[in-house]
Amino acid sequence: MNKSDSERVSAVIENMGYTWTDKEEDADLLGIIACSVRQKAIDKVYTKIHKWNKLKNKSNLVTFLSGCVLPADREKLLKQFDIIFQVSELPQFPEMLREYGIVTAYTLSFASFSEKENIEPKSTPDFSTFVFDGSKKTITGQPVLMKQPDKRISGFWHVKPHYLSSFEAFVPIQNGCDKFCTYCAVPYTRGREISRPSDEIIDEVRKLVEIGYKSITLLGQNVNSYGYDKEEQEINFAELLRRIGKYGDSSGNDFWLYFTSPHPRDMSDEVLEVVAQYKCLAKQIHLPLQSGDDDVLKQMNRNYSLNDYRKIVGSFRKLLPAATLFTDIIVGFTGETEEQFMNSYKAIEEFKFNMAYIARYSPRPGAVSARWEDDIPHAVKKDRLHRLSELLKLQSNNLNQQMIGKTYKVLVIGYDRKGGFMSGLTEGKIIVRFAGNDKSLIGKFVDVKIAKAVEFASEGEMLRIYNETVVEA
Repeated sequence: MNKSDSERVSAVIENMGYTWTDKEEDADLLGIIACSVRQKAIDKVYTKIHKWNKLKNKSNLVTFLSGCVLPADREKLLKQFDIIFQVSELPQFPEMLREYGIVTAYTLSFASFSEKENIEPKSTPDFSTFVFDGSKKTITGQPVLMKQPDKRISGFWHVKPHYLSSFEAFVPIQNGCDKFCTYCAVPYTRGREISRPSDEIIDEVRKLVEIGYKSITLLGQNVNSYGYDKEEQEINFAELLRRIGKYGDSSGNDFWLYFTSPHPRDMSDEVLEVVAQYKCLAKQIHLPLQSGDDDVLKQMNRNYSLNDYRKIVGSFRKLLPAATLFTDIIVGFTGETEEQFMNSYKAIEEFKFNMAYIARYSPRPGAVSARWEDDIPHAVKKDRLHRLSELLKLQSNNLNQQMIGKTYKVLVIGYDRKGGFMSGLTEGKIIVRFAGNDKSLIGKFVDVKIAKAVEFASEGEMLRIYNETVVEA
C-alpha cells in the first residue's frame, strides 16, 4: 500500500516540475509516506524529520507527511512537518505548496480509467477544508473520520500513477476498513471501507497488461469484502477476479495477478474456485491468521475461530493443490499466555505455510487494545518471535526441498545478493536464484530447473527465456 500510494504521490510531484535526487541534502522537497501500523515505522518518521529540520538551516526546504498516520501521531508531528495531508487530498497538494509561495509548473495527470466519467482537477480547491497550525503556517489537511468512508479517495484514484517498476504494479481496489480489529490502526487512518469502481480497476489492469506488465497486485485492507459497501451498484470480489481472469486468459499476454490481503471472515470457496479456473490468476494466497488461539482471536475481534480458518485452508488445499500459502502472525498480544502462544506455534506446524510475516505486538494509539496494559515483556515477545521464525525456517526449507529436480517458471526481479546470480520469484512467490549477470532478463519470465534449496529460497539453472509479444501503449 505504501508503494502504491508513493506511485501516485510521485506522479503529482513530477508533474509540478520536480526531478528526483538521490541525495537528501540536495532536495527542495522531502516527504514521507508513513505507516502507523507498527511503532517501529513511526519511530523512523521521527528520526527522518529530526534530520531534515536540521537541513533547513542550510536550505529552503519544504517537508510533507502523508500515508497512514494515526490522529495521536498526527498531533505530535504537526509542528515537525510543513504539510501533512491525507492521501485522499493528493490532488490538492500543489495548491498547498503554492500557499508557501512555491511556483510550480503543474498539470495534474488523470488516468481516465472510465469513459463514463471525465474528471478534471479543480483550479481553485476549497481551502476551508485545510487546517492551519497556529504557531506557523502548517497546512495539515482534513483528518479522516473513522465513522464514515473517506469519499475524497476517488480523486486520488484518478491520479495517473508513476509506476516505479516496469514489470510489477499495484492497483488499489478499495480504501479503509470496517473490521475494527482491536490492535489495528487502519480504520483510524483510512476511515470506513469504500470500493473503487470495478470498471476503473479492470481498465487499469488491462492497460498494464497491454504494455507488458508481468506481475499485478490488487490492493485493499480486506480485498474479499470488495463491493460490500455498494451491493446494489457493484460486483463482488469473486466476480471482479472472474472478469479480470476472462480478460487475462483471452488477451494472449503472459502475466500473474495477485491480491492482498483477504480477511478469513469473508473468504469464500467461490474466490478460490475462480482463482483455480483462470491461468492468469496467480496460485498464491496471503491469508492472515494473526493467532492460533481462539481466545486471543476473540480479544483481537477477528470474528473467526481456528476451526473456521482450518476449513478455509482445507478448501484451499483441495481447489489449489499446487498453490502457496502465506500468512501474518502477531506474538505477544496483550495477555497472551505461553499456552496461547504454543497454539500459534502448532497452527504454523499444521497449516505448513510457505511464508509467515511475524510481528511483535505494539499498541497503536487510538486502537482499542491501546487502552489495555501491554503486559508481555519485550524479552518474551522477542523469544516468541524467534521460536516461530526458527520453525518457519525449518518448514520453508522442507517445502523448498520438494522443488529440487523440478522446473519452474520464474519472473526475474533483479540481481541477487549472492554475487554473480540473478533473483526471481515463482508464481507462488518463492525466491529462486540462478547464475547470471544479464540485466536485460529483469522483468522477463524464464524457466529454472531447481538444483538445491534452503529456507525461503532455492537455486537452479536457467533453461530458457519465454518469448513475449508486447502491445505498444
